[in-house]
Amino acid sequence: MAQPFDLNGKVALVTGGGRGIGAAIVSRFAEAGASVIIANRTLDVAKALAADLSARRLDVRAMPLAGLDRARLHALVSDIVRQAGRLDIVVHNAGGCPWASIEELDEDKLDDALALNLKACFWLAQAAVPVMRRNGFGRILVTSSVSARVAMAGGAHYSAAKAGVNAFIRGAAFEFARDGITVNGVEPGFIAKPGRGTMSAPEIADRLGRHIPVGHLGEADDIAYAMLYLASEQAKYTTGQTIVVDGGSTLPETGFAVERHWGLT
Repeated sequence: MAQPFDLNGKVALVTGGGRGIGAAIVSRFAEAGASVIIANRTLDVAKALAADLSARRLDVRAMPLAGLDRARLHALVSDIVRQAGRLDIVVHNAGGCPWASIEELDEDKLDDALALNLKACFWLAQAAVPVMRRNGFGRILVTSSVSARVAMAGGAHYSAAKAGVNAFIRGAAFEFARDGITVNGVEPGFIAKPGRGTMSAPEIADRLGRHIPVGHLGEADDIAYAMLYLASEQAKYTTGQTIVVDGGSTLPETGFAVERHWGLT
């Protein structure tokens, strides 16, 4: 397939890039010509992906993601700049948290959700922006979630963190707009994870698909291609935005509206 978005000469960092959506982002960016660093807590998984892509003569390498606190993320960015000489694109894709009702939630779970999903955005931007500003080009991208705008039982802390991510995107985009740096995100809906988790079961995927207007779960590449656009020169006039990629799942008022419209029983 012809590559419409050219990332040749760009250096990209993808956190949580070892599998799923992150691995798809890494692959699409590398195919577009970027030198991609995968920062992953499970280094072996990242190394395996880097080896597979390197075998295709793509420029991908793995680095450990020891933690998401300010000091470690600043050190990670410094290491990348020291080795590669620049950093043009940062994708904070690492995310998630354990499900817990509000009544069951403890301080550690809440702090972890905020640190992983939200606080890391600030520390990565803080570390990367001075480098990007010197080059007059930068892309800060975040994998957010439709959970930022809809509710799921047991996920209020996750939704709150992702809503904060969307607010971060707007605020950071405004602050860095005159520096050639754009800040954007993608909000995935239900994305299939073959072989992983509850949604990998065909019967669960089928049930979920009935409540999604397009009729099925999305794929990791659906998110990766949206990220590829946002990382490209073609997206230079897009900033402070999130692209919802959810098959229309947030459009109807309820799942019943989907069933009634298509006559499902």
